[in-house]
Amino acid sequence: MFVTIIRTLMLYAAITLAVRIMGKRQLSDMQPSELVVTLIIADIAAIPMEDNSISVVSGMIPIIVSILMMKSTTFRKLACGNPVMLIKDGKLLQDKMRSLRMTTEDLCVQLRQSGVFSLEDVQYCIAETNGRLSVLQKPSKRNPSAEDMNITIEDNGIEVVVINDGKFLDASIELAQSTKDELNKILQKNNATVEKVFIMTFDRDKNYNIIEKE
Repeated sequence: MFVTIIRTLMLYAAITLAVRIMGKRQLSDMQPSELVVTLIIADIAAIPMEDNSISVVSGMIPIIVSILMMKSTTFRKLACGNPVMLIKDGKLLQDKMRSLRMTTEDLCVQLRQSGVFSLEDVQYCIAETNGRLSVLQKPSKRNPSAEDMNITIEDNGIEVVVINDGKFLDASIELAQSTKDELNKILQKNNATVEKVFIMTFDRDKNYNIIEKE
């Protein structure tokens, strides 16, 4: 029993380390090989936990692979490949599409998901190694920025949730450059208390929104 506990703790620590190294990403943002490794880590690691006759090293293999994916550029390129340009200077590169086995329907679907509804609007399109498309529209089709229009936009910082379900969030209060005393005064002004607030948002320009519990 003691040996099983030690083996389990070792594998648990190794899996936790690997997941932290891979970063906080959603499944859709992972490389195909990373997703496969993530799915099989738990299954393979569980085998040495259940059977003491199997070496702990066998459960470490997918964990080592995930670490190599993050630390070795060469290994990552071998496992994931490189980004592929599908449209260059407005020209569709058909040979690149064939190499990826991508149909025009697949391309158009992903372009629409990027907010582009016409191939004629695309200047560059790159198929990333995670399967997503990076799209740059032609200059005449791009939305003008405030800089392009010579407009100065006031920076209000970011709006953060400073009260959630009746509790102050200290880190968010600091991020909004506020204090609990200041927020309490705002609550009093609005005839509310912390305990009765479901969500309160705040930014550094003192703009706020209070939603009370129902």
